[in-house]
Amino acid sequence: MTTIVIVDDRAINRSIFEKLALAVDASVKVQCFASPIDALEYMESNVPDLIITDYSMPEMDGADLTQKVRALEHCSDVPIVVITVFTDRSFRIRALEAGATDFLQSPVDHNEFVSRARNLLALREEQNAVKRHARFLEQELVNVEQQSKEALRDSREQLAQVIDSVPAMITTSTRDGLCAFSNAAWARFLNSTTAELVGEDTYGKFDKFTRERNRRLDRKVFITGRALPPYEIEQRNHAGDIFHFIVTKSPLLDVEGNTTHVVTTATNISDRKRAEAHLLHIAHHDALTGLPNRTMLGERIDEEIFQCRNSGRSFALHFIDLDRFKSINDALGHRTGDRLLEVLAERLLRCVDGSDLVARLGGDEFAILQTDLKSSEEAMRFAQHLVSVVEEPFHISGKELQTSASVGITKYPEDGLNSEELLRCADMAMYQSKADGGNTFHLFSTKMDHHVKETVALEAELRNAIEHDQLELFYQPQIDLRTNEIVGAEALLRWNRPDYGVVAPNVFLGTAEEVGLILPIGEWVIFAACQQAKKWMDMGLETPRIAVNISPTQFRKQNVPQLLKDALVSCSLPADKLEIEITENIVLHGSDATVRDLREIREMGIAISIDDFGTGYSSLAYLSRYSVDCLKIDRCFTRDMMTDPNNTVIIKAIVGLGKSLDLSIIAEGVETREQAEYLKDAGCEMAQGYLFGKPVPAEDFARLLEEQSSNLQGHSQQRALAGAEFEL
Repeated sequence: MTTIVIVDDRAINRSIFEKLALAVDASVKVQCFASPIDALEYMESNVPDLIITDYSMPEMDGADLTQKVRALEHCSDVPIVVITVFTDRSFRIRALEAGATDFLQSPVDHNEFVSRARNLLALREEQNAVKRHARFLEQELVNVEQQSKEALRDSREQLAQVIDSVPAMITTSTRDGLCAFSNAAWARFLNSTTAELVGEDTYGKFDKFTRERNRRLDRKVFITGRALPPYEIEQRNHAGDIFHFIVTKSPLLDVEGNTTHVVTTATNISDRKRAEAHLLHIAHHDALTGLPNRTMLGERIDEEIFQCRNSGRSFALHFIDLDRFKSINDALGHRTGDRLLEVLAERLLRCVDGSDLVARLGGDEFAILQTDLKSSEEAMRFAQHLVSVVEEPFHISGKELQTSASVGITKYPEDGLNSEELLRCADMAMYQSKADGGNTFHLFSTKMDHHVKETVALEAELRNAIEHDQLELFYQPQIDLRTNEIVGAEALLRWNRPDYGVVAPNVFLGTAEEVGLILPIGEWVIFAACQQAKKWMDMGLETPRIAVNISPTQFRKQNVPQLLKDALVSCSLPADKLEIEITENIVLHGSDATVRDLREIREMGIAISIDDFGTGYSSLAYLSRYSVDCLKIDRCFTRDMMTDPNNTVIIKAIVGLGKSLDLSIIAEGVETREQAEYLKDAGCEMAQGYLFGKPVPAEDFARLLEEQSSNLQGHSQQRALAGAEFEL
């Protein structure tokens, strides 16, 4: 059973360190103490394998505790890790002089804690093995003194072979500093042989600093007659290669208990140090670009804050998010997207110097810590430079790609006093740049914080609205301009918001999109529209085709064909009673998957219309690629069509395009009889707008259908009686 002792006067720290210690190995047993005095009392009769102690404690600090533990003979070589929040070297030196083995900086990195604990426990086991070998050596030396010189020589040779098999460098030194014994590993490290080393200065082949340090420590062992606590060193070999060792120095006693030699054991931990450094690098760096990650950025910001408090300096944090990066990923693949991010990382690194830091936060988000800031204008000039750098074309795999960036800027100390606050403020400022269309930058302001709080509150209300059936569909009639009959209805979302009444979607859909609620809301709209259409059919009404809007997000994140199929099946609604309206953006930037989805939807019998046609980057190419049924003329053209000749030209062009492609045409926003007559004469088949009816609840729309049915029956009877054709 492996025992780890944890000493910390704060309960929360003890709890954290206990959980981390238990994660080191399944066989670990943890003993926690709030009082150093209690811990010392425990260790008087128990020998732990590892001690973790806080430096700053009320009864005694970590250095004093370490010194007292070292005074316990059976704990003199137990590894001790001191955890301290202080960065001043004097605290470390004091703990080292007391006998500390290692340090951890608070707040503790969990991966580093577990890695170091495992390493020290493994080294503890190796040291125990070496001590057992040393005791064996000591006993054998006592035995051989009672035997003949020949037996003594043979025994020493056997012992040398045993010690040569130990995976550590071992040598013994006399009071005069001469080598009395060296194993093969020690000789190899010094590019020598054991025969050449014996009788010579034990540390003669090392540099001056190493020689003096070892001689000083050997003298301490001879004086005290006790082993030194294990310590870590960095040492070059004869070829100049750097190695890391854990070193122990122990006395070799004669039969009377006098120290005759000092046994030095150096265990090579270079591979473990490299592995530890690699794990630490992984925990603090982005795998794709090699840049520091969010964790390291947070630590660096907190370090910069500490320095700025003392110096009165300021710094800025720039939050960078690429515009339209997902379109590049979808169109060209993730490999191209990854390469673009790598090139961008190289560009950003060229924008900084000195102590500035570039980090990748994840996805297409980056951040730059701009240190030693003189003014807000300096931060804005730098942000403008970043926007320009990102806007430059990227040449990747023979393709020229273009993107841009939205940048948010926050400053210390005006906008926050810790890394978490500053990152949050920079993120909000970046989203303001996004809202302004991207390719720009914004400084954080308290108004943005107010907007975020409003968004959070609105998000909570929206979630409650979904759960408590506060959403409702209104229906606006779509009219056949030749017969004045209702031939369709657009389902329009409304929210019966408490204390506000019925709210239009422009108030809340933007927030729903931002916080990820657009998917459940869009799904609800589809099912609610299908259920209502089925109710009208069951009432015996001549139910028109119901049009519902599908957002681009739904096509990106949901299986829209399956969603529509599920809605039709669950409501037993014929597919020809349903129509979906999509924006030009979906078809213009859609992937191959979007093409397949739209084809599958049309094969199901569901009609597809392009909403707000003519307001985007209309293209005959996508109309030929995608199978659609209808084009909807946007209200911005119909509104001024009687006064603006350009709009009438556009409307005629859209109608002509639709007829040439055998597509239906419907005009939105029709409010006057004059507009309706012009559209009819131009060849537009259908229209919707306030002239024909505002969006109304389902019950009111049902009455419109009932009235139309009654009127049609009455006209039919009149025509039958008159025996003449009647034209509406």
